[in-house]
Amino acid sequence: MAVNVNTVYRTVLLIINKEQRGYLTPDEFNKTATQVQLEIFNEYFDDLNQQLRAPGNDSEYSDRIKNLEEKIAIFQEIGNCTYTSGKFNLPTLTSPYEFYKLGTVIYNDEKEVQYVQPNELLELNLSPITKPSTYWPVYTFKNLQITVSPNTIINNISCTYIRKPLDPVWNFTTTPPGYQYTYTSTGSQDFELHPTEQVNIITRILLYSGIVIKDPQIVQAAAQQVQMENINSKS
Repeated sequence: MAVNVNTVYRTVLLIINKEQRGYLTPDEFNKTATQVQLEIFNEYFDDLNQQLRAPGNDSEYSDRIKNLEEKIAIFQEIGNCTYTSGKFNLPTLTSPYEFYKLGTVIYNDEKEVQYVQPNELLELNLSPITKPSTYWPVYTFKNLQITVSPNTIINNISCTYIRKPLDPVWNFTTTPPGYQYTYTSTGSQDFELHPTEQVNIITRILLYSGIVIKDPQIVQAAAQQVQMENINSKS
């Protein structure tokens, strides 16, 4: 599932009526698209927290919690953690900047490891009743590393986590004599957001595009649309 980056760019250009692409270059589009995708992605977690406090809705297709979880699930990963010098490293990431949130830490593929704060771990270790064990392990998390207690656990740790979406890229070639931009899928990257976000993506890019090309009418129209969509999705 993805939103085609070429479809979005062509739609944006059509709406702002700049077919020669002189007012919103591919570079400007790519930077704007990256910002918009991260904004929408970050809002998922605040929206989910808000919806969890609201009365439930068990409708098959309009359950907002279910829909948000479906959108977040696109970015959920699971993998084995490697043990080094007393700590477990997260599953191999393309870049440290790819990581967003840690989910569940799992021991032996069957037992959830409980998260605790460092000060809580000190208190737990004071009593033999609450002291962590292989039956009830706990962990702390800092600098993308997991420290599991008891320290006798040195393998069989895995975790789920949320990664950030890859930056969208509209790549192109140019050919004479006009040297106009021509889309190429080679080197391009689609938006990784859920397909239902296509209109939202386009509207928000238009908002930023109006600022870039200094067109207040586009800014105003796009801002009103974004505000309306936010009200409808959260009310």
